[in-house]
Amino acid sequence: MISNHLNLVEQQRQNTESISNRIADFLAAGGQIAELKSPPRNPLPPPRSQKINPDTILKRKPRPLNRAERRALRKMADSL
Repeated sequence: MISNHLNLVEQQRQNTESISNRIADFLAAGGQIAELKSPPRNPLPPPRSQKINPDTILKRKPRPLNRAERRALRKMADSL
């Protein structure tokens, strides 16, 4: 633990000593520590299905209005 605040380091000193004592007791009792390969951080998503349902209706984004259509719409709104 690297800290600029010495108080934080001193606060955690009891915990670190306790953990190191418990590790020493475990190893003295015949325990073994194994360093295992870490799991992947971001698992890959499941593959997408290649099947396309023929009943599916595609939702497409409508085209935005062009300048001429906006002008015509504005004239209709003004005439009301």
